[in-house]
Amino acid sequence: MHIRDALEMAEDEGLDLVEVGPNQNPPVCRLLDYGRFKYIQGKKQREARKISRSASKQKDVRLSPVMSDNDIKTKINMTKNLLAEGAKVRVFVRFRGRQRAHPEIAMKVLRKVAEGLASVAKLEKPPGMEGRVLSILLAPSPQTKERGRQPDAQPVAAANGVLADGEAATKE
Repeated sequence: MHIRDALEMAEDEGLDLVEVGPNQNPPVCRLLDYGRFKYIQGKKQREARKISRSASKQKDVRLSPVMSDNDIKTKINMTKNLLAEGAKVRVFVRFRGRQRAHPEIAMKVLRKVAEGLASVAKLEKPPGMEGRVLSILLAPSPQTKERGRQPDAQPVAAANGVLADGEAATKE
């Protein structure tokens, strides 16, 4: 079909002639409403960005080595809510001053949090020191249906003894 005929046909129908395959011989064209096409494409891209942004969210929960049990329970409940929303949660203990000389105290706090979250989270990153911060990374555990399968990350309560003894995280 000649270009003049295609343009006339598009004009008669109130549409645009859009070249969709320029590298083919002969080039491939379509009759469509180009403004609507661009709008739908932009909408799909915005939705894809929105989904990827929400899927990759990571939240932080800050603890202290000298927290009371009630404060720890409050942080556990807050972390459960974040995990229920589907976010990964980095639980960290920040050392201040001479607290850094006793990382085993911080390991006890992390162990309490890990035991409180064992039913709803899995450990993605074992405890590790990063400067003056001792942290773990938790992810929402799979649904109860999928619990029969072998998960790739370790359950929080049974992190191969890493949370049971403070020496594993203090080697750095």
